[in-house]
Amino acid sequence: MKISGFTIIRNAVTNDYPVTESISSILPVVDEMIVSIGDGEDDTESLIRSIGSDKIKIVQSQWDMSLRKGGEVLAVETDKAFQHVSPDADWAFYIQADEVIHEKYHPAIRAAAEKYKDDKRVKGLLFNYLHFYGTYDYVGDSRKWYNKEVRIIRNDKNIRAFRDAQGFRENGHKLPVKQIDAWVYHYGWVKSPKQMFEKQRNVSRFWHESEEDWKKIVKEDFFDFNNHYDSLEKFTGTHPLVMAERLKQQNWNIELDTDTKYFSFKDKILYWIEKKTGKRLFDFQNYTII
Repeated sequence: MKISGFTIIRNAVTNDYPVTESISSILPVVDEMIVSIGDGEDDTESLIRSIGSDKIKIVQSQWDMSLRKGGEVLAVETDKAFQHVSPDADWAFYIQADEVIHEKYHPAIRAAAEKYKDDKRVKGLLFNYLHFYGTYDYVGDSRKWYNKEVRIIRNDKNIRAFRDAQGFRENGHKLPVKQIDAWVYHYGWVKSPKQMFEKQRNVSRFWHESEEDWKKIVKEDFFDFNNHYDSLEKFTGTHPLVMAERLKQQNWNIELDTDTKYFSFKDKILYWIEKKTGKRLFDFQNYTII
């Protein structure tokens, strides 16, 4: 069995993406790692090369910034990176630059990929998600945060990234997938208030059609974490080992309220049901579990 990893990245240094941690977290699982680097304004390539793995294959790409509505450029670049996956790979493991896999899930991931390798009905493997917010001590636990997504897909080039590359579809249809016992740790919302403002300003242009629309969102010079969540809970687990240095480097502190819930009446009921039953009702799912 062969698993190829692939990811896209642009301006990783400027936006302080944990991309080296992201890539390093799946290197033990994959046989090759395609890293597509966009034409940015910093030395992202040197950052990627500093990982020092011969599994990594760097490809260069020029991003079409006119494809900004709904994050379309991200899907286009993801599809381009997928094309570089070796033809003899059975699976392709897609990871975004702010996502990390805990090493404790490596055996389960390899086992699931082996188990379903010859079951051609299965086009993808579905992961659970933890979304960290503000610091490494809080996670979002409401419907605002997607709780599952496909991160391993069959090496079938009819499969394409969907919308802003959050997930995938085949010929426009949802992928039939199997849920696996593994979690993605999403750290995209963990930065100092100043860093988060800079990142939001830089990457939000991927969801706005024009420079003028993008400039309208730049109103402050810091990000107020207290104004952008509806429900949080304290994280009591352990972080992936590859994140150890980043945890040491945290030089800001944010105290967030985990007791108060900022819900509408409908969301309050749905939240209560999910907590009691583990089922998320009426949720959009970009996949079909088989």
